[in-house]
Amino acid sequence: MAELERERRRIINALQLQSVVRIMKAMASANIMVCEESMRSLNEYNKTIELGLQIVLQNNKGFLASRPEDERRRLGAVVFGSEQGLCGRFNEIVVRYALDRLAEIEHEERKVVAVGRRAYNRLQEAGQPVEAHFSFSGDFLGISEVMAGVLARIDQWRLQSDVSSIVLFYNRPLPGRGGEFFPRMAYLFPVDAGWLAGLARKKWVSNSLPTYSMQADQLFSSLLREHLFFSLYRAFAESLASENFSRLSSMQAAERNIEEHLNALMSRYRKQRQEAISSELLDILTGYEAISSE
Repeated sequence: MAELERERRRIINALQLQSVVRIMKAMASANIMVCEESMRSLNEYNKTIELGLQIVLQNNKGFLASRPEDERRRLGAVVFGSEQGLCGRFNEIVVRYALDRLAEIEHEERKVVAVGRRAYNRLQEAGQPVEAHFSFSGDFLGISEVMAGVLARIDQWRLQSDVSSIVLFYNRPLPGRGGEFFPRMAYLFPVDAGWLAGLARKKWVSNSLPTYSMQADQLFSSLLREHLFFSLYRAFAESLASENFSRLSSMQAAERNIEEHLNALMSRYRKQRQEAISSELLDILTGYEAISSE
């Protein structure tokens, strides 16, 4: 009976764990929907930024003048990871990719910040000094505050440390591939001159050209800053989506393992219970035969 009770407790524990896994699956699915909706809104917002840059550049070709390259080649990197675990190899993939690509980029000095404690820990374990790390709740709560902190750090790099190039490393979902993702590197700064030149050559969407009252250089600077914020926000949103896809996949695998374990426990419990009932019946029959013989 003691062994039967132990099996019953194991089944209860497995059922409770299965309930937790299902809750985490539901949360990951909900977060994925929020991320996808956010990315759709971001894309629409970026179209507005591009339209503003387009009209400013068409009226001010001088903004496209190339700037001399900084010979010091100071590099800044932002690595987006996760704050929480249970997301498979999500952090390992992006950190390994970031270290490999940083080794390929020619530079004399580099500064690194991490978004998410898990990425920060892995970078430290790999021997990469991390200047700062930014924590978040694991969902979209407080994302703007985190991005404001990252932007402030980037401004500090550019103004005080003369960082000439800034790159982002993050995992990006593969559309239509059932939750798969891949690591990606994107240059945040300097802004792609070819992209700006393409906007300047692009035909306006209507026959009516808009006007603006701000100074052209101020408007251009403000739009570029909005573009930088958009690029950071998009990287964070895609990283969060990839993280939740990875967590959903891990929870699905865990759920399958728990179900298999539960089936084995239930089978063993039924067998032991049947053996216990048979033993009790045998004891009753033995006692009855002993009394009858007397």
